[in-house]
Amino acid sequence: MFESLKLLKTVSRPEFLPANLGSLVMGLAWGVDPYMNNIWDIGFLAGLVFAVLTFVSAIGAQLNTLSDHELDSKEPRKRYLVQALEALGHDRLKRIMLVEFLLSLPFIILLIFVQPKFVLVLLWILGHFMAYAYSASPLRLKCRSWLAMLSLFAVLSILPVSFAYYTFTDALKPLFLLFLVGEAMNVYAVIIPTETRDYWIDKANGVNTMTVRLGLVKASLLAMALLITGGTLMATAFAIAVSDLLPLLTVSLLAILAADITILRNYWKLYNLSKQHSITGDSSIAEEIVELSARNPRWINLAQQSIVILALALIVAKVSLRFLVY
Repeated sequence: MFESLKLLKTVSRPEFLPANLGSLVMGLAWGVDPYMNNIWDIGFLAGLVFAVLTFVSAIGAQLNTLSDHELDSKEPRKRYLVQALEALGHDRLKRIMLVEFLLSLPFIILLIFVQPKFVLVLLWILGHFMAYAYSASPLRLKCRSWLAMLSLFAVLSILPVSFAYYTFTDALKPLFLLFLVGEAMNVYAVIIPTETRDYWIDKANGVNTMTVRLGLVKASLLAMALLITGGTLMATAFAIAVSDLLPLLTVSLLAILAADITILRNYWKLYNLSKQHSITGDSSIAEEIVELSARNPRWINLAQQSIVILALALIVAKVSLRFLVY
Protein backbone atom coordinates (compact mmCIF):
# COMPACT_ATOMS: atom_id res chain seq x y z
CA MET A 1 0.00 0.00 0.00
CA PHE A 2 2.76 2.43 0.99
CA GLU A 3 4.71 1.58 -2.18
CA SER A 4 1.63 2.23 -4.32
CA LEU A 5 1.16 5.64 -2.68
CA LYS A 6 4.79 6.50 -3.46
CA LEU A 7 4.28 5.53 -7.09
CA LEU A 8 1.07 7.54 -7.25
CA LYS A 9 2.87 10.54 -5.80
CA THR A 10 5.55 10.28 -8.50
CA VAL A 11 3.15 10.08 -11.45
CA SER A 12 1.09 12.96 -9.98
CA ARG A 13 4.07 15.34 -10.31
CA PRO A 14 4.00 16.77 -6.72
CA GLU A 15 6.47 19.48 -7.76
CA PHE A 16 3.49 21.33 -9.22
CA LEU A 17 1.52 21.31 -5.95
CA PRO A 18 2.93 24.67 -4.75
CA ALA A 19 1.46 26.26 -7.90
CA ASN A 20 -2.03 25.48 -6.60
CA LEU A 21 -1.30 27.32 -3.38
CA GLY A 22 0.11 30.20 -5.42
CA SER A 23 -3.07 30.38 -7.53
CA LEU A 24 -5.15 30.41 -4.36
CA VAL A 25 -3.13 33.22 -2.76
CA MET A 26 -3.22 35.33 -5.94
CA GLY A 27 -6.94 34.90 -6.43
CA LEU A 28 -7.61 35.59 -2.76
CA ALA A 29 -5.41 38.70 -2.74
CA TRP A 30 -7.18 40.31 -5.69
CA GLY A 31 -10.70 39.07 -4.98
CA VAL A 32 -11.23 39.33 -1.24
CA ASP A 33 -13.05 42.32 0.21
CA PRO A 34 -11.01 43.91 3.03
CA TYR A 35 -14.25 44.51 4.91
CA MET A 36 -15.37 40.88 4.79
CA ASN A 37 -16.38 40.33 8.39
CA ASN A 38 -15.69 36.69 9.17
CA ILE A 39 -12.11 35.52 8.70
CA TRP A 40 -13.28 31.93 9.26
CA ASP A 41 -15.49 32.21 6.19
CA ILE A 42 -12.44 33.24 4.17
CA GLY A 43 -10.43 30.32 5.56
CA PHE A 44 -13.22 27.85 4.82
CA LEU A 45 -13.62 29.05 1.24
CA ALA A 46 -9.86 29.04 0.74
CA GLY A 47 -9.68 25.43 1.91
CA LEU A 48 -12.40 24.36 -0.53
CA VAL A 49 -10.71 26.19 -3.41
CA PHE A 50 -7.34 24.59 -2.64
CA ALA A 51 -8.92 21.11 -2.49
CA VAL A 52 -10.67 21.59 -5.84
CA LEU A 53 -7.53 22.96 -7.52
CA THR A 54 -5.42 20.12 -6.13
CA PHE A 55 -7.73 17.41 -7.47
CA VAL A 56 -7.97 19.02 -10.91
CA SER A 57 -4.19 19.52 -11.18
CA ALA A 58 -3.43 16.00 -9.91
CA ILE A 59 -5.74 14.44 -12.49
CA GLY A 60 -4.23 16.68 -15.18
CA ALA A 61 -0.68 15.68 -14.21
CA GLN A 62 -1.63 11.99 -14.20
CA LEU A 63 -3.22 12.34 -17.64
CA ASN A 64 -0.02 13.93 -18.88
CA THR A 65 2.09 11.09 -17.45
CA LEU A 66 -0.18 8.51 -19.11
CA SER A 67 -0.28 10.29 -22.47
CA ASP A 68 3.46 10.96 -22.58
CA HIS A 69 4.53 7.45 -21.51
CA GLU A 70 5.89 6.43 -24.91
CA LEU A 71 7.59 9.79 -25.45
CA ASP A 72 9.07 9.89 -21.92
CA SER A 73 10.50 6.39 -22.37
CA LYS A 74 12.92 7.90 -24.90
CA GLU A 75 14.13 10.57 -22.46
CA PRO A 76 16.62 9.29 -19.82
CA ARG A 77 15.82 12.18 -17.46
CA LYS A 78 12.19 11.08 -17.30
CA ARG A 79 12.91 7.42 -16.74
CA TYR A 80 11.69 7.72 -13.14
CA LEU A 81 8.21 8.68 -14.41
CA VAL A 82 8.13 5.78 -16.85
CA GLN A 83 9.22 3.29 -14.21
CA ALA A 84 6.68 4.60 -11.67
CA LEU A 85 3.83 4.39 -14.19
CA GLU A 86 4.78 0.89 -15.32
CA ALA A 87 5.01 -0.30 -11.72
CA LEU A 88 1.64 1.27 -10.83
CA GLY A 89 -0.05 0.14 -14.03
CA HIS A 90 -1.90 2.15 -16.69
CA ASP A 91 -5.35 0.70 -15.98
CA ARG A 92 -4.88 1.08 -12.25
CA LEU A 93 -3.97 4.75 -12.64
CA LYS A 94 -7.09 5.31 -14.76
CA ARG A 95 -9.21 3.80 -12.00
CA ILE A 96 -7.48 5.99 -9.42
CA MET A 97 -8.20 9.08 -11.53
CA LEU A 98 -11.89 8.17 -11.59
CA VAL A 99 -11.88 7.76 -7.80
CA GLU A 100 -10.12 11.13 -7.43
CA PHE A 101 -12.76 12.79 -9.59
CA LEU A 102 -15.53 11.29 -7.44
CA LEU A 103 -13.72 12.37 -4.26
CA SER A 104 -13.46 15.91 -5.61
CA LEU A 105 -17.21 16.24 -6.19
CA PRO A 106 -18.17 16.93 -2.54
CA PHE A 107 -15.72 19.84 -2.43
CA ILE A 108 -16.99 21.54 -5.59
CA ILE A 109 -20.63 20.84 -4.64
CA LEU A 110 -20.10 22.36 -1.17
CA LEU A 111 -18.32 25.36 -2.68
CA ILE A 112 -21.17 25.97 -5.14
CA PHE A 113 -23.69 25.54 -2.32
CA VAL A 114 -21.91 28.22 -0.28
CA GLN A 115 -21.08 30.42 -3.28
CA PRO A 116 -23.77 29.69 -5.92
CA LYS A 117 -21.98 31.14 -8.93
CA PHE A 118 -22.27 29.77 -12.46
CA VAL A 119 -18.79 31.06 -13.29
CA LEU A 120 -17.24 28.68 -10.74
CA VAL A 121 -18.98 25.68 -12.32
CA LEU A 122 -17.87 26.85 -15.78
CA LEU A 123 -14.24 27.31 -14.71
CA TRP A 124 -14.21 23.90 -13.00
CA ILE A 125 -15.54 22.18 -16.13
CA LEU A 126 -13.08 24.06 -18.34
CA GLY A 127 -10.23 23.11 -16.00
CA HIS A 128 -10.97 19.40 -16.37
CA PHE A 129 -11.56 19.70 -20.11
CA MET A 130 -8.31 21.60 -20.74
CA ALA A 131 -6.34 19.15 -18.58
CA TYR A 132 -7.64 16.36 -20.82
CA ALA A 133 -7.37 18.25 -24.10
CA TYR A 134 -3.78 19.33 -23.47
CA SER A 135 -2.38 15.83 -22.99
CA ALA A 136 -4.72 13.18 -24.34
CA SER A 137 -5.68 12.14 -27.86
CA PRO A 138 -7.38 12.99 -30.10
CA LEU A 139 -6.97 16.70 -29.28
CA ARG A 140 -3.51 16.54 -27.62
CA LEU A 141 -3.07 20.29 -27.77
CA LYS A 142 0.52 20.10 -26.52
CA CYS A 143 1.51 19.03 -30.04
CA ARG A 144 -0.14 22.02 -31.74
CA SER A 145 2.26 24.96 -31.22
CA TRP A 146 0.03 28.03 -30.77
CA LEU A 147 -2.78 25.98 -29.25
CA ALA A 148 -0.24 24.39 -26.91
CA MET A 149 0.89 27.81 -25.72
CA LEU A 150 -2.65 29.13 -25.28
CA SER A 151 -3.76 26.00 -23.44
CA LEU A 152 -0.84 26.35 -21.02
CA PHE A 153 -1.84 29.97 -20.43
CA ALA A 154 -5.28 28.68 -19.48
CA VAL A 155 -4.36 25.57 -17.48
CA LEU A 156 -1.44 26.96 -15.48
CA SER A 157 -2.66 30.50 -14.88
CA ILE A 158 -5.95 31.91 -16.12
CA LEU A 159 -8.33 29.14 -15.01
CA PRO A 160 -6.94 28.36 -11.51
CA VAL A 161 -6.30 31.98 -10.52
CA SER A 162 -9.69 33.09 -11.86
CA PHE A 163 -11.40 30.22 -10.01
CA ALA A 164 -9.91 31.42 -6.73
CA TYR A 165 -10.64 35.06 -7.59
CA TYR A 166 -14.33 34.55 -8.40
CA THR A 167 -14.81 32.58 -5.20
CA PHE A 168 -14.35 35.83 -3.30
CA THR A 169 -15.87 38.39 -5.66
CA ASP A 170 -18.35 38.82 -8.53
CA ALA A 171 -16.71 41.74 -10.33
CA LEU A 172 -13.91 41.59 -12.89
CA LYS A 173 -11.63 44.42 -11.78
CA PRO A 174 -9.38 45.99 -14.46
CA LEU A 175 -6.28 45.81 -12.27
CA PHE A 176 -6.83 42.10 -11.66
CA LEU A 177 -7.20 41.55 -15.39
CA LEU A 178 -3.94 43.42 -16.01
CA PHE A 179 -2.22 41.33 -13.34
CA LEU A 180 -3.65 38.08 -14.74
CA VAL A 181 -2.42 38.79 -18.26
CA GLY A 182 1.05 39.49 -16.89
CA GLU A 183 0.99 36.42 -14.67
CA ALA A 184 -0.03 34.19 -17.61
CA MET A 185 2.88 35.56 -19.65
CA ASN A 186 5.23 34.99 -16.73
CA VAL A 187 4.07 31.39 -16.28
CA TYR A 188 4.60 30.47 -19.92
CA ALA A 189 7.96 32.26 -19.93
CA VAL A 190 9.25 29.90 -17.24
CA ILE A 191 7.72 26.87 -19.00
CA ILE A 192 9.60 27.46 -22.27
CA PRO A 193 12.89 26.00 -20.93
CA THR A 194 10.97 22.79 -20.23
CA GLU A 195 10.15 22.68 -23.93
CA THR A 196 13.78 23.55 -24.69
CA ARG A 197 14.98 20.57 -22.65
CA ASP A 198 12.68 18.27 -24.66
CA TYR A 199 13.30 20.01 -28.00
CA TRP A 200 15.17 17.23 -29.78
CA ILE A 201 12.92 14.39 -28.60
CA ASP A 202 9.76 16.41 -29.33
CA LYS A 203 11.01 17.35 -32.80
CA ALA A 204 11.95 13.76 -33.63
CA ASN A 205 8.53 12.50 -32.55
CA GLY A 206 6.36 15.15 -34.19
CA VAL A 207 5.43 16.97 -30.98
CA ASN A 208 5.08 20.48 -32.38
CA THR A 209 5.48 22.64 -29.27
CA MET A 210 5.98 26.36 -29.67
CA THR A 211 9.72 25.85 -29.10
CA VAL A 212 9.87 23.24 -31.87
CA ARG A 213 7.93 25.58 -34.17
CA LEU A 214 10.10 28.63 -33.47
CA GLY A 215 13.46 26.94 -32.97
CA LEU A 216 15.72 27.30 -29.95
CA VAL A 217 16.99 30.82 -30.66
CA LYS A 218 13.59 32.43 -31.21
CA ALA A 219 12.09 30.46 -28.31
CA SER A 220 14.77 31.85 -25.99
CA LEU A 221 13.97 35.38 -27.17
CA LEU A 222 10.25 34.72 -26.65
CA ALA A 223 10.91 33.52 -23.09
CA MET A 224 12.84 36.69 -22.27
CA ALA A 225 10.23 38.95 -23.89
CA LEU A 226 7.35 37.27 -22.05
CA LEU A 227 9.17 37.38 -18.72
CA ILE A 228 9.95 41.09 -19.03
CA THR A 229 6.49 42.04 -20.35
CA GLY A 230 4.66 39.85 -17.85
CA GLY A 231 6.70 41.14 -14.94
CA THR A 232 6.07 44.73 -15.99
CA LEU A 233 2.30 44.22 -16.25
CA MET A 234 2.11 42.49 -12.85
CA ALA A 235 4.28 45.13 -11.20
CA THR A 236 2.16 47.93 -12.67
CA ALA A 237 -1.11 46.39 -11.47
CA PHE A 238 0.32 45.71 -8.02
CA ALA A 239 1.88 49.17 -7.67
CA ILE A 240 -1.40 50.91 -8.54
CA ALA A 241 -3.43 48.68 -6.20
CA VAL A 242 -1.07 48.99 -3.23
CA SER A 243 -0.39 52.72 -3.66
CA ASP A 244 -4.09 53.31 -2.94
CA LEU A 245 -3.90 51.19 0.21
CA LEU A 246 -0.44 51.14 1.79
CA PRO A 247 2.25 52.71 -0.47
CA LEU A 248 5.08 51.46 1.75
CA LEU A 249 4.44 47.91 0.51
CA THR A 250 5.50 48.81 -3.03
CA VAL A 251 8.95 47.77 -1.78
CA SER A 252 7.69 44.20 -2.37
CA LEU A 253 8.28 44.82 -6.07
CA LEU A 254 11.96 44.16 -5.37
CA ALA A 255 11.07 40.46 -5.04
CA ILE A 256 9.84 40.15 -8.62
CA LEU A 257 12.68 42.34 -9.89
CA ALA A 258 15.31 40.14 -8.22
CA ALA A 259 13.61 36.93 -9.43
CA ASP A 260 13.30 38.10 -13.03
CA ILE A 261 16.90 39.32 -13.18
CA THR A 262 18.12 35.95 -11.90
CA ILE A 263 16.00 34.06 -14.42
CA LEU A 264 16.94 36.39 -17.29
CA ARG A 265 20.64 35.78 -16.68
CA ASN A 266 20.04 32.06 -17.25
CA TYR A 267 17.85 32.74 -20.27
CA TRP A 268 20.60 34.84 -21.78
CA LYS A 269 22.93 31.85 -21.42
CA LEU A 270 20.32 29.66 -23.14
CA TYR A 271 20.03 32.21 -25.95
CA ASN A 272 23.78 32.34 -26.52
CA LEU A 273 24.11 28.55 -26.42
CA SER A 274 21.20 28.24 -28.86
CA LYS A 275 22.85 30.69 -31.26
CA GLN A 276 26.11 28.72 -31.09
CA HIS A 277 24.29 25.46 -31.73
CA SER A 278 22.41 26.91 -34.70
CA ILE A 279 25.75 27.84 -36.27
CA THR A 280 27.86 24.81 -35.39
CA GLY A 281 25.39 22.00 -34.74
CA ASP A 282 27.79 20.84 -32.03
CA SER A 283 26.29 17.99 -29.96
CA SER A 284 28.22 19.07 -26.87
CA ILE A 285 26.48 22.46 -27.02
CA ALA A 286 23.15 20.66 -27.35
CA GLU A 287 23.97 18.77 -24.16
CA GLU A 288 24.79 22.06 -22.41
CA ILE A 289 21.40 23.43 -23.49
CA VAL A 290 19.63 20.37 -22.09
CA GLU A 291 21.59 20.50 -18.83
CA LEU A 292 20.88 24.21 -18.32
CA SER A 293 17.21 23.83 -19.23
CA ALA A 294 16.87 20.97 -16.75
CA ARG A 295 17.39 23.50 -13.95
CA ASN A 296 14.07 25.04 -14.88
CA PRO A 297 12.12 23.84 -11.80
CA ARG A 298 14.25 26.23 -9.71
CA TRP A 299 13.30 29.13 -11.97
CA ILE A 300 9.62 28.18 -11.86
CA ASN A 301 9.71 28.13 -8.05
CA LEU A 302 11.61 31.42 -7.92
CA ALA A 303 9.13 33.16 -10.23
CA GLN A 304 6.15 31.70 -8.36
CA GLN A 305 7.51 32.72 -4.95
CA SER A 306 8.10 36.30 -6.07
CA ILE A 307 4.50 36.60 -7.34
CA VAL A 308 3.15 35.09 -4.11
CA ILE A 309 5.13 37.71 -2.16
CA LEU A 310 3.30 40.43 -4.11
CA ALA A 311 -0.05 38.74 -3.46
CA LEU A 312 0.68 38.45 0.27
CA ALA A 313 1.69 42.11 0.36
CA LEU A 314 -1.65 43.02 -1.27
CA ILE A 315 -3.49 40.99 1.38
CA VAL A 316 -1.54 42.79 4.12
CA ALA A 317 -2.43 46.13 2.52
CA LYS A 318 -6.12 45.24 2.49
CA VAL A 319 -6.05 44.05 6.09
CA SER A 320 -4.22 47.23 7.13
CA LEU A 321 -6.88 49.34 5.42
CA ARG A 322 -9.54 47.60 7.46
CA PHE A 323 -7.75 48.33 10.74
CA LEU A 324 -6.98 51.91 9.75
CA VAL A 325 -10.65 52.54 9.02
CA TYR A 326 -11.70 51.09 12.34
